[in-house]
Amino acid sequence: MLHQGVQLSILAGPMIPVPVPSFVVDSLISAKVQINSAKYDVTKGEMTFPPTGIELEFNLGKKSPLETIFLLKGSTPPFVRIVLVVTINGRPEPIFDGFILNNKVTPGNGSNPSKLTLKGEDISSFMNFIDFSGFPFPGSPITLRVLALIGKYAGLGLVPITVPPLQEEIADPTDQVKQQKGSDLAFLQQLAREAGYVFYIEPGPAPGINKAYWGPEIKIGKPQPALNLDMDAMTNVESMSFEVDNDKATTPVIWIRPAASPIPIPVPIPNISLLNPPLGLVPPMSLKEQKIEDVARLSFAEAFIKGLSKKANSAEAVTAQGSLNVIRYGRLLKARQLVGVRGAGMAFDGLYYVRSVGHEIKRGEYTQSFELSRNGLVSTVPRVPTS
Repeated sequence: MLHQGVQLSILAGPMIPVPVPSFVVDSLISAKVQINSAKYDVTKGEMTFPPTGIELEFNLGKKSPLETIFLLKGSTPPFVRIVLVVTINGRPEPIFDGFILNNKVTPGNGSNPSKLTLKGEDISSFMNFIDFSGFPFPGSPITLRVLALIGKYAGLGLVPITVPPLQEEIADPTDQVKQQKGSDLAFLQQLAREAGYVFYIEPGPAPGINKAYWGPEIKIGKPQPALNLDMDAMTNVESMSFEVDNDKATTPVIWIRPAASPIPIPVPIPNISLLNPPLGLVPPMSLKEQKIEDVARLSFAEAFIKGLSKKANSAEAVTAQGSLNVIRYGRLLKARQLVGVRGAGMAFDGLYYVRSVGHEIKRGEYTQSFELSRNGLVSTVPRVPTS
C-alpha cells in the first residue's frame, strides 16, 4: 500500500508474469518508470522512438529470496518479465510491461542493508535481439508487413493497432521483393519513419496485454483533467515552468520534379493536419528552412506526408515541464494524450500534448514528472476540462 486509495502490484515471471510474494513488494524501496513519445533528433535528421524504461530498487537482506527471483538473467530462464500495476480508487492501471536487462547489487555498509537495482525496458526490447535482415516480403504493402512483424509477438500479449498510409505502394514481386533490414523493432521503426508515422508499445488495458501502435501521432481526443497552478486548494501541480523556443520552428521543403519540367520545384510544407490541430492561436515564427532528404523515389503524396510529420514536430516550440502529486491529481497523467493547463496566464493556459511522463513511486509517496508541448501561445479553447 502506497497511500490511502493507491496500491502497487508487481507481477514477474520468465514470460508469463504472475503476482510476486508479498515480501518482494515489502522490500521495494522505489520504482521509477519513464515514458517518452517520439522525438525528432536534429543531429540524425529523423524521428527516434525511445523505449519505456524502468528502475526498481530493493532492500537485499542476508539470504534474501530476491537473489533467486531476480538474479537469474544470463542463466535460466534468460528473460525476467516485469509488470507494474497501480490501483487508484479501485481502478487498476498497468504502467509498465517489459523485461529486466540489467541488475546491480550494492553491498551494505554498517546499518545500511545491501540493495538490488533492476533496470529494464518495455516489450519492444524483446523485438530487438535478433537481426532478421534479408527476410522477404513479396508483394506485401507496408501495413501487411507491419502486421506480420507485430503478429510474431502475440504470445507476449501484443495487440496490433495500425493505420494504413494514405497511399500504399505494392511492389511487383516479379520485379522487386521488399526485404527486412535489421531487427523486427528496427524495421518497424524504419517503416514508421518512411510513412511519417510513430511506433510504440503501451501496456494495458489489462496486465499482460499491450497495445502495439503503428500510425500517425494523434493530438486530438478528450483531454485529461487540467493541471492547476497557483489556484489555492485546487492546485494539483507541485512545480511547472514554460519555455518558448522559436529557433526550433522550421519550414520543411520538398523538391519535386513535374513530368513536363526538367527543373525541380521547391514546395514548402504548411502546418496543416487533421490529427495535429493548432493548440495555440499564435504560432511560432519559422525562421529556417529544412530540406527533406530521401524523397526522390517517393510519390508526391508520400513525400508530402513525410514533410507534414517533420513540420508537426518542428512546430512544437512551446514546452512545459513540471511535477505533480498523484494523490492530489486523483488519477494518472498519461503520455501521448492531451491535457489542460490553468492558472499559468493567458499566454500559456489551454491544451497541451503530453510528450513524456515519469513515475516515481515510494512508500507513502507517488509523484509524476511530465513534459508538455504545443504549437503556439494563447489558448484555442475558452476553457479546459477540470475532471
